[in-house]
Amino acid sequence: MTVELYNRPMIYRPVPDYHMHTPRCNHATGDVADYAHAAIAAGLREIGMSDHSPMPVSYDKPWRMDRSELSNYLQEVEQVRDAVVEQLSLRVGLEADFHPGTEPYVAEMITSYAWDYVIGSVHYIGDWGFDNPDTIQIWDTWKIEDAYCAYFKLVEQSALSGMFDIIGHPDLIKKFGHRPPVGSQRVNDAIEAMLQAVKLADVVLEISSAGLRKPVGEIYPHASIVRRAAELCIPFSYGSDAHSPNEVGHGMDECLVMLESFGIHEVASFKQRKRTMVAIQHA
Repeated sequence: MTVELYNRPMIYRPVPDYHMHTPRCNHATGDVADYAHAAIAAGLREIGMSDHSPMPVSYDKPWRMDRSELSNYLQEVEQVRDAVVEQLSLRVGLEADFHPGTEPYVAEMITSYAWDYVIGSVHYIGDWGFDNPDTIQIWDTWKIEDAYCAYFKLVEQSALSGMFDIIGHPDLIKKFGHRPPVGSQRVNDAIEAMLQAVKLADVVLEISSAGLRKPVGEIYPHASIVRRAAELCIPFSYGSDAHSPNEVGHGMDECLVMLESFGIHEVASFKQRKRTMVAIQHA
């Protein structure tokens, strides 16, 4: 049977999609069952929910679930997992922010629940939500090169924190199309330091199709980062960063084409925070 996703035949057999959200984060639609059924319809055999985690009260409250919702979130995933067990493996994860000063809160939250995996993401530089369209004007107050270096330093620190299994959308800083000078040595050095930290920490980089749906119009991370990660033998996972069920698996083929173009022939799968690798196979 030919698998179709977004009304066209797939080049590759579907791999796990580990990045998707629910209305608990206040900016997504569709419940867990909707995502599961969308995945089944698209031919996926494994997905993971990874809603935006609670954070301390002063941090980004409108865009994430409240701490009081965690138990219900886990319960909902468990109920749907049991209902679709013959058709789909459903993992439960979390997308937790890395933000200096919040590490004790995040670490305690992660260790208090039974996750299959935890994605660590950077959405803030200081108090600036650089990927928020409501604060895009703040870009005018930054030298782009400085913003990139600050961002990749935080991603480096997130990898070394020991809290995360996957580093989410590793060059999210480019979301609105802001680019540093071509060949910037400072930025290249910051990216290299980030990748060396990922390698040292033995965590996974996410290849994310979400950028294809954003103003930048390209996969996270850039091909040059994927190339260097491949040279370092850094593993990848795939994520659509779906905020509605119709985004599940979006851009999967494009991401897998990029991985294979650099000699990467497997992606990560997680269960109870243990990683295994799944071969990328042609449909």
